[in-house]
Amino acid sequence: MTFKSRRALKRTKIEIIPMIDTMFFLLVFFMLSSLSLTNLMGMPVNLPKSSNSLKQNKLDFTVSVDKSGNVFVNKTPVSPDDVGNELLTLAGGPKADLSEASVVINADEGVPYGLVIRCIDQARGVGVTHFPLATSPQDVKGKT
Repeated sequence: MTFKSRRALKRTKIEIIPMIDTMFFLLVFFMLSSLSLTNLMGMPVNLPKSSNSLKQNKLDFTVSVDKSGNVFVNKTPVSPDDVGNELLTLAGGPKADLSEASVVINADEGVPYGLVIRCIDQARGVGVTHFPLATSPQDVKGKT
């Protein structure tokens, strides 16, 4: 009786290059998907242009004023005189500390200045001190 010789076992090789490609693909995928999740909580309005606008990292509340003069706090319609009350409600009640909160002013460029100031004044009345203004980036000629 003769026995056949067994095949020699090959040592398994781990290829690192396909793993790096996969990790970069996952990194890009999650970066792009997280960018689409960071939409403003406000209503869509036609923002004025600014060449020096900064991107905000943390947004607590958004006060939007559309071209019709309707006021929204985080997509909830309110009257301009109830902005402060709505901010307190969203923050957890009348005893909420809003001194470190930011309220992004997201107003259409055709909105009367007095209406925006009225909304800011209502928010200041409940303790908010930070008011970043939302703008759209301005198209600059000659830059790519």
